[in-house]
Amino acid sequence: MSVIQLYSLGTPNGHKVHIALEEMGLAYEAHKIDIGAGDQFTPEFLAINPNNKIPAITDPDGPDGKPMNLFESGAILLYLAEKTGKLLPADPRKKWEAIQWLFFQMGGVGPMFGQLGHFFKYARDKCDHPYPVERYTNEAKRLLGVLEKRLEGRDYIVDEYSIADIAIFPWVNCLEEFYGVVEQVDLYSFGNVEAWRARCNARPATIKGRALFS
Repeated sequence: MSVIQLYSLGTPNGHKVHIALEEMGLAYEAHKIDIGAGDQFTPEFLAINPNNKIPAITDPDGPDGKPMNLFESGAILLYLAEKTGKLLPADPRKKWEAIQWLFFQMGGVGPMFGQLGHFFKYARDKCDHPYPVERYTNEAKRLLGVLEKRLEGRDYIVDEYSIADIAIFPWVNCLEEFYGVVEQVDLYSFGNVEAWRARCNARPATIKGRALFS
């Protein structure tokens, strides 16, 4: 094992790490973890990620020169940014702005968009009460509004492209491409978000990263 081993799938969280690896120019070998087939529960994968989720990586050249396993997409983004010195601003203020927006995704955008997708697309035959869809629709729209305001006059979340952008835009993509909630959240009305998402999606590394396991 001489390069980073990637264990992933073509999900928003998977896309984050795929795109970061491509942007940073890091060599890696990709291993598909088919969650529909239960690959995430094999002893081999659980030895890498005891939380049985994707993505995860094994870096043969960890901080101490020894192999290191890492899970949680946000932690992986921070790790790779520190390892390469890329996609995290050098200026301390902007660096912490990027990190706070990374956590905004981890604590808000991902969980809330995911819950909306679950109740809107998957749980209709299990929960016919309108409350969950209304709750997560309102929260998704609120979060999109926060992004809309932040992106006013900016090309990217912290001016320069960073792991903050990489963390967030795949989840906005998911609203359209997987959950089918464009009209539900009035996605196209968020003009700054849509222009930013188009910029992010047009990057060559994004195109390569999104194609992995597609």
